[in-house]
Amino acid sequence: MLSFSIFTVPLIIGYLLDLIFGDPRKLPHPIVAFGNIIGWCERHFNKGGHKKRNGCLIAIILPLSTLFLGGLLAWGSWILHPFAYYGIASVFVFYGLANHSLIQEGGEVIRTLEEQGLDAGRKRLSWIVGRDTSQLSPKKIYTAVLETMAENLSDGVVAPLFFYTLGGFPAMMAYKMVNTLDSMIGYKDARYKDFGCCSAHLDDVLNYIPARLTAFLIALSGYRKGIFSFIRKYARQHASPNSGYPESAMAGILDCRFGGPNIYHGMLVEKPYIGTHNRELSINDYKRAARINQTVCLSTVILICLVFIPLI
Repeated sequence: MLSFSIFTVPLIIGYLLDLIFGDPRKLPHPIVAFGNIIGWCERHFNKGGHKKRNGCLIAIILPLSTLFLGGLLAWGSWILHPFAYYGIASVFVFYGLANHSLIQEGGEVIRTLEEQGLDAGRKRLSWIVGRDTSQLSPKKIYTAVLETMAENLSDGVVAPLFFYTLGGFPAMMAYKMVNTLDSMIGYKDARYKDFGCCSAHLDDVLNYIPARLTAFLIALSGYRKGIFSFIRKYARQHASPNSGYPESAMAGILDCRFGGPNIYHGMLVEKPYIGTHNRELSINDYKRAARINQTVCLSTVILICLVFIPLI
């Protein structure tokens, strides 16, 4: 029973905290610290003739250090008192989940677009996506929000919970370090092509199973006939080995079309289309996507609790 509670109690508390509060913007956040560390490493080591070697070392050392320090914190807090461990582990699960903030950020973009107009909507969208938003139409803004909600449902919800299952909050935080590395330096432009390639590949490897699990859970959460065939048809057409799975699942459920050309860091990127129904999108599509995100997050938590039942 004790082994079961060590994993499930922090998981449930952390999930409830994220459900109610979302990211605490005014409190210290480990992901912000990760970003500061990665930024310092990039400024000092992304130069000279050994960028690729330096980038690979950073991609290995930072996640392993995070895993080690997290394990040390978990062990030390348990030795201090089990309640100390439960509290610390719950906080880190809370910090590791991004479902509330993902839905909230998407909703704020939509509300800004509808209430303040196109230019304001474009500007607000630029806070959460990497593409150039300055010329996007309202339909493209909706598409970007829904794509982001689907992709980050894997990166920000299912994948962190997947690694929590494998190694508790230390493994969850180590994954978040890898994902933050990818989001900051995992690009193919001139500045990051060499330095960030190892981080990008490592992120692809770690997200292989979570991305496909996310697509499966999305499909179940909003099931419609032919959804699994739709996913098989379109998921592999995406440039990313993983992002196409949750995105195709969401596009199939919403019966809409994702993808197409966009500008990233000044470069035109021709993404293949996911789906063929090029219909207009509305706030109802966002609301349905938000319900799916909530369902997938809760389903993942329940599945993890079921996985740990043998420990009772």
